[in-house]
Amino acid sequence: MQSRLKSNRRTILMALAAQSGATFAQSGGKLKNQTVLAAQAKLTTQAFGDHRVYFDGTTDQLRAFTGGSLTLKPGATPHPPHEHPEEEILLVTEGTGEISIEGQVTPVGPGAMMYCAAGRVHGIRNTGKKPLLFYYFKWRAA
Repeated sequence: MQSRLKSNRRTILMALAAQSGATFAQSGGKLKNQTVLAAQAKLTTQAFGDHRVYFDGTTDQLRAFTGGSLTLKPGATPHPPHEHPEEEILLVTEGTGEISIEGQVTPVGPGAMMYCAAGRVHGIRNTGKKPLLFYYFKWRAA
């Protein structure tokens, strides 16, 4: 009886993982080839806006890879300028704001893209009156 309960629980958990894009069942594990829709990404709602993580794990060539999006509310920033061990690309698709890299501030809008090397201080702020949506990709090879 107990073995059947464990088996049923495992089946239910596997089905739930499949419905949610399965990316998060492998969080930190090797990413598989797949397409993840916005509704399937892991959503976290914060005071500054909505954060979605589509991918988070290792690949054949990378020790760590994260891909996600953030919808920033007007006037908001997700955090003060920061640094981390991963390289990062950020692509603004909606709204207006400013990106700072090592103290240099650049006004940005749809189509603006940032590259920031590992260990460099960078940040983003929504300076507009509408939400600012950006997608980011962070990776670490070594």
